[in-house]
Amino acid sequence: MQTATLAGVLGAVFGSFLNVVAYRLPRQESLITPASHCPSCGTPVKPYDNIPILSWLLLRGHCRSCGGAISPRYPLVEALTAALCVGAVLVHHSASAIALSAVLILLVVPAALIDLEYRIIPNRITALGAVLALVLGLALDPAGEPERLIACGAAGGFLLLAALAYPGGMGMGDVKLAGMMGLFLGAAVAPALLIALVAGVALGMVVIYRKGARAGRKTAVPFGPFLAFGALAAVFVGHQLVGVYVNHFLH
Repeated sequence: MQTATLAGVLGAVFGSFLNVVAYRLPRQESLITPASHCPSCGTPVKPYDNIPILSWLLLRGHCRSCGGAISPRYPLVEALTAALCVGAVLVHHSASAIALSAVLILLVVPAALIDLEYRIIPNRITALGAVLALVLGLALDPAGEPERLIACGAAGGFLLLAALAYPGGMGMGDVKLAGMMGLFLGAAVAPALLIALVAGVALGMVVIYRKGARAGRKTAVPFGPFLAFGALAAVFVGHQLVGVYVNHFLH
């Protein structure tokens, strides 16, 4: 219980930083300076007004200085990140699985937010993720590294073929994100990709139903958030799904 509580607190704190990443990284701004400030008046946020989730609730979603509205996205991202980190600790039992899962969560959340708003997945996220995955994997679970490297190549290669076949529907950022996911998830990247594809197709059908076939096909929908959703699902049930497939279809 103490470990889960710590994971929740740290998850909320990191979630606050992920909001900074999602806002500043696509704008080519420093993630460190200047300090957090009100987007309306530019007043620096005091430490006691920068407590994840709690400060937003106490201030009722408004800046203490100018009264400007602060998006509810901030506490939602903090709460979601905290909940996901707690879940990763509760589901996994080895240090390697917890570390790989937690770091993957902290990477795909901002990647999804940025892609949703700007239609890009920054290389700084996927490159950093690849390095962290290799370092953590080799340090905590070297025996599993070959599987994760194969998963990286397979996942990235699969989406690369999709991007080459249909350039308008898949970008190289998606390819890199899928490869990075493989370095964290290993074989569980397969159900992650399947879940992402199914979710993407389902939303596409909804868009076509609401807008009509012609307008629906012209509606751009970023794939990064679906990959992030698949990755998060795989963190919790990915290896179980792989086990079900192996036991029922390969035996």
